[in-house]
Amino acid sequence: MRSLEVLEKVAEKLASGRAPTFSEVHIVMALETIDSGKAVGRMKLSKTLGLGEGATRTLVKHLRKEGLVEVLRSGIVLSESGGKLLSDFRHKIRGETEIPKSSLTVESFNVAVLVRHAADAVSCGLEQRDTAIKAGASGATTLVFINNKLVMPGIGEDIFHNAKSVYDALISALEPEENDVIIIGSADDRFTAEFGARAAALELLKSKRDR
Repeated sequence: MRSLEVLEKVAEKLASGRAPTFSEVHIVMALETIDSGKAVGRMKLSKTLGLGEGATRTLVKHLRKEGLVEVLRSGIVLSESGGKLLSDFRHKIRGETEIPKSSLTVESFNVAVLVRHAADAVSCGLEQRDTAIKAGASGATTLVFINNKLVMPGIGEDIFHNAKSVYDALISALEPEENDVIIIGSADDRFTAEFGARAAALELLKSKRDR
């Protein structure tokens, strides 16, 4: 997956400089923010990503070095390469839909993302949970769409017995296909819940690539 390699390269430190304080999730979110149809300023980017001005400036520098953005007087815009990279990730990871708190989650804010055709890279979901926690979330719930239904890996019972509305919401919003994975990030604020889910999704794609 060349897109993952590009993402990892953007996240690397330049020459002998300090390691960046932004993550791969910040990079994808930055591309999404810049893909707004008009030039975006660094201040807006900083606020949207929850990064300081210095970290945002370094992020833009890395994106520009890899040819993913162009910096104009009016602001930052995506290059053709940046647009293709973002399109690739949008094909692999989609969603960011908020769902209500339930027996499946651990916090008040819960955001689900879908990872295309990655069920074969999931074991029991602990890896996704740990990745989400490292990203600042309280945890993550991993579900796989197998035999035309959502299930939790390694669990034989019907986990949606008391959460049918959540099941219906996930199916309606994300429209999973066979072997897709849904990761629900949980936190005490929406941004962190989504950030944790996205981090776990990217890590799952890497696991699939490296298999």
